[in-house]
Order: sequence, then C-alpha cells, then structure tokens
Amino acid sequence: MDFLSNTVVLSRMQFALTAIFHMLWPILTTGMGIYLVIVEGLWLKTRNCDYYYHARFWSKLYILNFGIGVATGIPMEFQFGTNWAPFSEAVGNFFGSLMGFEATWAFMLEAASLGIMVFGWERVNPTIHYISTILVAFGANLSTFWILTANSWMQTPAGGKLIEGKFIISDYFQAIFNPFMQISVLHMFFATLETSLFVIGGISAWYILKQRHPAFFAKSLKIVLAAAIAVAPLQIYIGHLSAEQVYHYQPTKLAAMEAQWETTPAGQSADWSLVAFPNDKAQKNDWEIAIPNGLGYILEFKKIFPNPYWDSKNGNRAIARIW
Repeated sequence: MDFLSNTVVLSRMQFALTAIFHMLWPILTTGMGIYLVIVEGLWLKTRNCDYYYHARFWSKLYILNFGIGVATGIPMEFQFGTNWAPFSEAVGNFFGSLMGFEATWAFMLEAASLGIMVFGWERVNPTIHYISTILVAFGANLSTFWILTANSWMQTPAGGKLIEGKFIISDYFQAIFNPFMQISVLHMFFATLETSLFVIGGISAWYILKQRHPAFFAKSLKIVLAAAIAVAPLQIYIGHLSAEQVYHYQPTKLAAMEAQWETTPAGQSADWSLVAFPNDKAQKNDWEIAIPNGLGYILEFKKIFPNPYWDSKNGNRAIARIW
C-alpha cells in the first residue's frame, strides 16, 4: 500500500473519480438539449400537443442533470490548482483562458437561457421560448467545444513553445485548432448525442412495457430510434479516427491502452488484446484473449488498403510528428 503515500498517485485517483462521476451528467444534458430543440420545433410546426408535453417532460430530466453536472464540475476546476499546481502555473496563460471561455461564453449562456426555458412556458412568446431552448442547447455544446479543445491541446500542444518553464503562445488559433481538436470535439459531440438518445429511448421503452402512457412514449421512442440509426454508425467511424490519432501522435499511450509490451517488428501487424491481465513487474500479460494481427488490421487496414504511414524503403513505420 506504499502507493497511498504517493501524492501524485492520490491526486490522479481523486481527479479520476471526480471526472468519472462528473462525466455521467453533462454527457446526457448536452445531447438532450438537441432533443428538446427537435420536439419543441415539432410542436411549433405541427401544434401537436404531444410534442409540447414531451418538451415539458424531458426538460425536467435535463434540469436535474444540469444541476448535478454543475455541482460535480466545479471541484474539477479547483483540482487543477490544488492537485496540479505546477501544470497550471506552466500553461495557465492558455489553458486557464479556455476554462474561462467555457464558463463565460458557454455556461453563462446556457444558465441564463435555462431560466426562460424552464419558467417561460405560457409567460413569453412561443418563438422567444424556442430561441431560449436553442441557446440552452448551443451553450451546452459550446461547453463541449471549449473543454475538448483544452483536453486535445494537452494531447497535442501547439501554437507556442515552453520558455523558462512556461508555455508561451505565439499563435492562438493554431493552439485552439491543434491536431487532436477536430476529431476530439466531434467524437464527444456524437457521444453525448448517442448517450441521450439511448437514455431517452430506454426510459420510453420502460414506460411502454409497463403500459403507462404507451402512445405518448411511442413518439419519443420513434424519434430516438430514427436518430440513433444515423448517429451510431457515425460515432463508430469517428471513434476509429480518434484511435488513429492516438496511433500517430501517441503510440506509447496506445501500446499501454492495448497492453502491448513489445514493439511489433517492422512488416508485422500487432495483435489486438480484447481482455488482458497485465503484470507490471514481469512486463507481460499473465493472461489475455487476443485476435492475431487484429490491432494492425484495425489501425492500418494493411491487408486491404496501402498504408501511407509505412516507409517501404527502410521497413519501419514513418515517424509521426511530435507536437
């Protein structure tokens, strides 16, 4: 239990637990905001009262998740200073500004518009209310943009260089649009949308199975199933692109994620470990279920398409750019 006396390990454990619990809530509200825009828009277009009641019903779940998401997210902000003070001091001039953008641009927009969305029913013009719902959804997704931009920058820092222990930005836009940013933001956007669709669909299916307002919840189930058919394949593809980014920019991280202890010889494909029990001391897996050559096929499609990242002259992988 010596690791419990290691402050770095304890800080990682605390931050991991905080992040895992916090992630459960905004990932649902972000996608659900888009769903609320859809059903309220259908109500305004068709004047079908069912869509009106759907907007009212699901907005209650949105508010609950929003509140818990805020309460669990604030400690994460403080932990950047309490747990990772040297990091914050080194990159705070850029990383801190992104966190500030998320709070002032996105969170404040979402919070201010939420008041009209929640309490404005039958008090403001329906068009004004719909605009507030759109702003709530936009603010939630803008939060995703800034947070994922900060996260992606930590993976592939760009737009400046480290000078005397501090990262000095020379190109702000290059830092924001770093190599990881686009795929990371898209991956999270579709993740939040897919999560919300399955949660709404699951709740709707439960009501239908219990024969509680089946006609009402059949509408929401049809909407989310139609959307999920389009979203799920896109998320799988974008998830693959995200893994390719790790492969090209952070190969050591990918090796750790996939429990690969040895470098795969040039010209061979790595096995894909589905389940493994790693042994750190022996630097091997005590037990694993692996698909031979599977990881190489997934990452490179080497047997199907030519691999542009393969250097055929010297038989080694082309060197990925390190940012």
